[in-house]
Amino acid sequence: MDPFTHLLLAYLITFGIFGPSGLQYVVAGALAGALPDADVIFFPLSRWVPLLRHRGISHSILGVTVIAALGTWLVPLAIGHFFGPGFAAGAPGYYFLAMEAGGLSHILLDALDHWSVPVFAPFSQVEYHFDADRIVNVGAMTFTVVSYGLMLYERGRVPLWFWEVTAWTLLALAATYFAVRLTGRWRAGRVARRDGYTDLVPQANPFIFLLVHEELTPERAEVRFAPYHLLRGYLKEPRTLSVSKGSPGPLPVRDASEALERSYGPALEQAWALGETHHFGEVVASGTEYEVFWYSLEFSFFGRSAGAVAWVDAATGKVRTRSVWRAPPRPFW
Repeated sequence: MDPFTHLLLAYLITFGIFGPSGLQYVVAGALAGALPDADVIFFPLSRWVPLLRHRGISHSILGVTVIAALGTWLVPLAIGHFFGPGFAAGAPGYYFLAMEAGGLSHILLDALDHWSVPVFAPFSQVEYHFDADRIVNVGAMTFTVVSYGLMLYERGRVPLWFWEVTAWTLLALAATYFAVRLTGRWRAGRVARRDGYTDLVPQANPFIFLLVHEELTPERAEVRFAPYHLLRGYLKEPRTLSVSKGSPGPLPVRDASEALERSYGPALEQAWALGETHHFGEVVASGTEYEVFWYSLEFSFFGRSAGAVAWVDAATGKVRTRSVWRAPPRPFW
């Protein structure tokens, strides 16, 4: 997630713990919510020390605890410098608790998507992820922008009690959102296991998941997926795809199936997103050639997906490709 969302969530969580009477701790917690991403400063060293990579040890319980322990002594000095020593006054234990809560909120937020975090590093190299949200979520970003705008607008314009109501309301909305996402992930996971799917792809709508089963071998790629709504069940029948990874020479292409197979390799070379995510392909016959759109099932927003379009000449089998961001011939759901 973006640093502004991390700051907002940590701010709301520590506000929920300490309330309006502990604003110095709320400030410390919000700061701790963004600090794990400061690991980017270790980029040159991370080549030789993998734990220092982005989303490495700073995104673990130990890393967050070290940050909180150091912040217990350093952050009050910074708060006192910017807001005055009176505002920074507080118990070290409460500062530690606030920063620990803010840092853990960062781990939770990053673990919601399919990018994993090493929660128990360096004692365990296992990385965890929930596949419950998207790493770039327009809805969540909109909530963040609106929340910041609302709180900035209220500053100095409304009574204290009104600001408290706003903060509690935003916290309740955030908690509801995460509850829906995690509950949805659990329910969709049960359906996926029952029906033979191996992966879940959360959509921008928190009630919808793509259930995906993918088998990749050196010779073939097979994909099956279906959109599932938590309240309405399957929205459409499953779609299936099976293509050979072979790349025959310039031979005539007789049908859509051959156009898919002929364009698969060139499309993966053209668009990196295809190789990094679950993907699918669809064909549209267009005169003397086939137009094939290979698109990601994960990088999709507002009905459009990242991928590559390939034009396959029916007579010669020649393939032209171009990276695109467009709507698939048939919508997901």
